[in-house]
Amino acid sequence: MPAVSKSAHAKGDFFVDYEEKVFEDVKAQPGEKALVTFHTVAFEGSIGFVNLLQATRLQRKGFETSILLYGPGVTLGVQRGFPTLGDEAFPGHLNFNKQITKFMEEGGKVYACRFALQALYGHGEPSLIEGIRPINPLDVLDLVLLHRRDNAFILDTWTL
Repeated sequence: MPAVSKSAHAKGDFFVDYEEKVFEDVKAQPGEKALVTFHTVAFEGSIGFVNLLQATRLQRKGFETSILLYGPGVTLGVQRGFPTLGDEAFPGHLNFNKQITKFMEEGGKVYACRFALQALYGHGEPSLIEGIRPINPLDVLDLVLLHRRDNAFILDTWTL
């Protein structure tokens, strides 16, 4: 029987070179915009939260950054909590709320489709995190087209 001759990993050990950066640190040119769209359900995998972090990073790189929540994506923008709104039932329970709030505090804009909010998920505008701008469902495409016209960077977040 083979014997393990290496000691167990210990707290503080490094597994990878996390300091090496291969590519230049790209910053926005004056006036550059970015749009991150979300058509994904909150808590259904990591993509929603990861791309909220990406949106925040784009904002910090100098892009005028907007988030579009539509379809199931509106579930990222509703207030949460248990037993009352704002109470974190378990660690990470409010990660979407906290990240969206941080993004808006840093100057980002967040839009949520009113149709998806009400017709698909049974929420009204008061359910949204404060600062999120509800929009007409016809504005969803126009918001994307406006960003396209402005040559913005567009990151689409989808899950099936």
